[in-house]
Amino acid sequence: MQTSLAAQLIALGLENLNVRDAESGTQEIPSDDAMCQTVTACWNDLFGLFADTPMERAGEDLAWGFVNIFHKAAEKQERLLDDATDQIRLAIAEDDQSEIASSNLEEAIEKARKAEAAMQAFQTMREEAAMLYCSETTHSWRPFSGARNAKGVTSAMVEGRAYIKARSDTKRAQAMPQGTPVVFSGGRMKIDAADATEFADNLFRTLDRVRERVGDMVLVHGGDSKGIDRFAAGWAERHKISQVIFNLDMRLGQRAGFKRNEQFLSLNPRYVIAYPGNGVLERLVIDAKQRRINVVDRRGPLGTPPAQAAAKAA
Repeated sequence: MQTSLAAQLIALGLENLNVRDAESGTQEIPSDDAMCQTVTACWNDLFGLFADTPMERAGEDLAWGFVNIFHKAAEKQERLLDDATDQIRLAIAEDDQSEIASSNLEEAIEKARKAEAAMQAFQTMREEAAMLYCSETTHSWRPFSGARNAKGVTSAMVEGRAYIKARSDTKRAQAMPQGTPVVFSGGRMKIDAADATEFADNLFRTLDRVRERVGDMVLVHGGDSKGIDRFAAGWAERHKISQVIFNLDMRLGQRAGFKRNEQFLSLNPRYVIAYPGNGVLERLVIDAKQRRINVVDRRGPLGTPPAQAAAKAA
C-alpha cells in the first residue's frame, strides 16, 4: 500500500499540486507592529510563567535562546539571499539577450527579494526580543558567534546589476553604520556589590554626556561579555545607538589587543572613553592623545576621572 505524500495526492485527485510552491509564500510579510506585538506577547506569557518558581533561575539563559531563535532564522534567510545574489551575478555573466536568460535573471531577483524580505522580518523580531532581553537583564544581546547585523535598508532593485550594488551597499552599512564613532574601552573589573550601583551610575552618566556632544554617536567597543563593555553595550541598546564590535583575534596572541587598538583608531573616533584596564588600554590612551583624539579618562576609582581622585587624596 502506497503511503507517500505523492500517492495520497493522486488518490485525492490533487496530483498536479506542487507542494514546493507553498514554501515561497504568497501573502505579504506582516507589518512591523504586528510582529513586535506578537514577540512581546510571547515573551510576557513565557517568562511570566516562570516568575517566582524554581525555573526563574534559568530565565536569562532561556531569554537568550528566545532571541537566538529569530537570529538563526534571519541568518538562514541571509544565506539564501547570498545564494540568490550569486545566481544573479552568474545570470548577468551568461546573459545572451535571450528570453530564457532574461527569465532566469528575473527569477533569481525575485528569489532574492523574497529572501531579503523574510530576513528583515526575522531581524525585526530579533531586535524586539533583544530589547526585551536588555530590559530584563540590563545586558545587550549578542550571538555566541557571528555578527548581529541590524536590519538593512531594502535593496529595492530593478535589475541585476542594481541589485548586486544595493546588496553590497547594505552589507557595508551593516559593517560600519553612518555616524560619528566613539570608542569605549575598559578591562574586567572586580566591583563590590555595594559599589556596583555607583559605578554603573558614573558609567551611564559619562556616556550620556558624550552623547550630548555627539548626536549621531556610534559606539565602538570590544564586545567583552564579562567585562565592563557589557554595561556600555546595554546602555547603547536601550538608547537605540548603533554599535560596532571589534573582537580580539586570538590567532595574534599577545599582539591581539594592540591590533584591536589600531582598528579602533583607524575609525578616527571623536572620543575615546577609557576605563581601568591593562597596558594595552594604556597604549590606546597614549596613541589617541598623540592623534589629538579627545580622551574621556575614567580610570579612577569607580569609574571617575583620575585627576578627581588625586585632588580628593591631596
